[in-house]
Amino acid sequence: MPRRDKADRVVGELVREHGHTYAEEAGIPLKDAPQPLYRLLLMALLLSARIRTSIALETVRALQEAGLRDPRRMAGADWQERVDALGRGGYRRYDERTATQLGDGAELLTERWGGDLRRLRKEADGDIPTLRELLQEIPGIGPAGADIFLREVQRVWPEVAPYVDAKALSGAERLGLPKDPEKLVGLAGDTEPTVLSAALVRAALDKKVAEGVLEHAA
Repeated sequence: MPRRDKADRVVGELVREHGHTYAEEAGIPLKDAPQPLYRLLLMALLLSARIRTSIALETVRALQEAGLRDPRRMAGADWQERVDALGRGGYRRYDERTATQLGDGAELLTERWGGDLRRLRKEADGDIPTLRELLQEIPGIGPAGADIFLREVQRVWPEVAPYVDAKALSGAERLGLPKDPEKLVGLAGDTEPTVLSAALVRAALDKKVAEGVLEHAA
């Protein structure tokens, strides 16, 4: 692990260059309201597949443009309509399976939580493992998708913070930073855990990101 002053420089450079959330990149103005939370869930589902991040985020925008921005509209759309919207975003490798998952997930959300993820949050009653488990009951949301959602939603659900998952910690390891969430948050100072986690994930996913940060922080 680098000395504290080097670690400070590494985190500072990382946040300066890569400190924006995936929700921001996808054009989601995140707030604690049903529609933005649902769009965040869609983003988590799409990002969790083995597909390029840029394609997943473009597909989030394509679903929005197609009007599939809440569970009621998603469930009301026919399967081909969902497939077509996914295709316009470039999400073709998994489009048929994902179209089915989107429909099934929208129906579950509507029937069980009234289409409002805040009710799922209330059911978890502040317990993060329970919240993570509930998210995984939604078709298409596995452990990776739940982690993506929780990393981003901690901006508006403060009880989740600090949420620095295994993927973010692998980014910390690549940068020579401590693999301890509390220490990482301490190094980040006033930087939101959401922003820190997103930046660390970018370092985990792209070796060039980590190399650039280390070079400029040297």
